[in-house]
Amino acid sequence: MIEAAMIWNEPNNKSHWDLEIDPDWARYGECVRLAGSAIAAVNPGLPRVLGGMSPIDPFWLRQVEAHGALDHVEVVAVHGFPLDWNLWPIHAWPDKIAEIEAVTDKPVWVTEVGVGSFGAEEVQVFGLNRTAELLIDRVPRIFWYSLFDLPQSWGATTRHREAEGSSYYRHFYMGLIREDGSPKPVLEDYARVASRMGLMQWFHFEDHRLDEAVRWMRSLGVRQLRTGLSWADYFRPGALDWFDRQMEALAEFDVTVTFCFTPEHLGMVPHHTSAPADPTAFADFCAEMIDRYAPARPALPRAVGA
Repeated sequence: MIEAAMIWNEPNNKSHWDLEIDPDWARYGECVRLAGSAIAAVNPGLPRVLGGMSPIDPFWLRQVEAHGALDHVEVVAVHGFPLDWNLWPIHAWPDKIAEIEAVTDKPVWVTEVGVGSFGAEEVQVFGLNRTAELLIDRVPRIFWYSLFDLPQSWGATTRHREAEGSSYYRHFYMGLIREDGSPKPVLEDYARVASRMGLMQWFHFEDHRLDEAVRWMRSLGVRQLRTGLSWADYFRPGALDWFDRQMEALAEFDVTVTFCFTPEHLGMVPHHTSAPADPTAFADFCAEMIDRYAPARPALPRAVGA
């Protein structure tokens, strides 16, 4: 069941949004306004989530608010990886949440948080347990990134691999389960909090791991999942068949679905991070996906005399 719709992923991160095209996020704000309105027109009761910010930046939030974006969402979201990429300590999580709460009255969700095993698997165990201590009961939703390690052959979605140096390779060690399918030590610790801390797992087009992921999440007792439906993938042959299979497989979980990635032929420049040339086309995609997978439920008829 889809319980929320997120409008883009990390729109203040150049790996996911081209800041040279949209340096003040005015075009992103327009995308949020149009997509938010389109989603609400299909299912007015479905919460809409602003694309999870990374880095956590209250000044960015004020900037997109000035473009009218916050009028079309019910939730704001943050992403944080303090032991891998961010320049703040893991113990600062409550302070980072408070920074955002200070500039908005909307609830704050942590829609990506993680610690990799790149340096040592013991570090990942510590990181998961400390994250759980700091965030469970502090925010309404937490999504641990991720269930699976990213396969080495796929490559990470980033525009600045050369600038990252060795940090690039951390992308491949964020999972609870290794690429070969074997569980890491952290999995046992995650299982203790799985009912209160969901998972964030991207599924690539026709991802061979989908059924295995469902089996693992079911056995762990996971309730909430965040994943995505790619606007760029929508134009592949067989896209709707794959989307149907993905969403049917995930139907037993409370899913926050993220809409993002611009098709090359519809961007201002031919890249998935580009602002759309026509933001209405993105809004139409969001509306079609909600109509297909999370339409508004008709009200039950009232009993006579009720």
